[in-house]
Amino acid sequence: MTRAAPSWWSFLVVPLSMLFGAGLVLIAYRFTAETAPAEQVVVVPQEPVAAEPTPAPVAPRASLSDAEETTVRIFRESSPSVVFITKLNIRHDPFRRNAMALPEGTGSGFVWDDHGHIVTNYHVIAGADAARVTLSDQSVWPARLVGAHPPKDLAVLRIEAPAELLRALPVGTSNDLVVGQHVFAIGNPFGLDHTLSTGVISGLGREIMSVGRRPIQGVIQTDAAINPGNSGGPLLDSSGHLIGVNTAIYSPSGASAGVGFAVPVDTVNNIVPQLISSGRVQRPGLGIRIDEGELARRLGVRGALVLGVVQGSGAEVAGIRPTLRDPRTGRLIVGDIIVAIDGEPVRNNLDLYRVLDRHQVTDTVNVTMIRAGQQAELAVQLSPIVE
Repeated sequence: MTRAAPSWWSFLVVPLSMLFGAGLVLIAYRFTAETAPAEQVVVVPQEPVAAEPTPAPVAPRASLSDAEETTVRIFRESSPSVVFITKLNIRHDPFRRNAMALPEGTGSGFVWDDHGHIVTNYHVIAGADAARVTLSDQSVWPARLVGAHPPKDLAVLRIEAPAELLRALPVGTSNDLVVGQHVFAIGNPFGLDHTLSTGVISGLGREIMSVGRRPIQGVIQTDAAINPGNSGGPLLDSSGHLIGVNTAIYSPSGASAGVGFAVPVDTVNNIVPQLISSGRVQRPGLGIRIDEGELARRLGVRGALVLGVVQGSGAEVAGIRPTLRDPRTGRLIVGDIIVAIDGEPVRNNLDLYRVLDRHQVTDTVNVTMIRAGQQAELAVQLSPIVE
């Protein structure tokens, strides 16, 4: 039996069947992808990331009281005027034939004006061969001595610093101070730069002895801590005005015991301009030289014994007599012994200084004295004494 030959279209059946099947599969896939719900999307889990710790809330700075604001303001405004003073002594090396400036002590001071004048205590620079001043910006300047007045423990230095680095303190008064008002001391105790201590005026009208062995009257007493190194620094009132120069403490241990003393600014304001202008101080005096030794004590004298009289002085004009020796016998002829001025008793030399310090040059005073065992009284015009 003979097999018939396949027709041409039979060769297309298989390919068309495969193409048709593939189309159905593609349609099914697209239909499935477009209609699949969102919940069926697979998400690959990630490793958990540790959350950064939440910082603790920062507490706002507590507001300052009015008194604290005043203290902060005074320190910020006044501390640039306070300086650090180093006393130097020159030591010569005989082997190398050179000289070295060695620090021998430190203290404080403050800017008086923009010409470079620095005020401090005399005892801060006493015996120094040289000195240097460190300003608030830490620049260091060599200083020269303009003048000093040991009886009031005051001295003036000068540095050649530019005016823009020099901020002078405003000067107040001390005759209107009252016990209990707040005061502020700025200095360099123990070499610690710009230290502030606060307190009150705990006493007025005090008297201390200066390094010149003369009484400083009207001294301000304060409980603001004053320690070694504070000497020469300013004492300020609550307006930031200068009212005194810290000069001494009363302490058995040498550290602050709550009793400090400051030279009153009225005294400073009288002494410093004189030192700046002439390097010396003019004070009122009788024009006499009094016994500072043992003669009065050995003679049992109570008062101020006159040893000499200055030529042309008020004492000479009034006729005050000095102590002399008889040129023939060598016997001591005791001069006048001053026992009162204007009715105020003069028991010793310190009393005489106290009374005269309250007067002005050219004032006339009534001097009571003992002359040859008899009381006498003379009117004496005070004379300028330069120290």
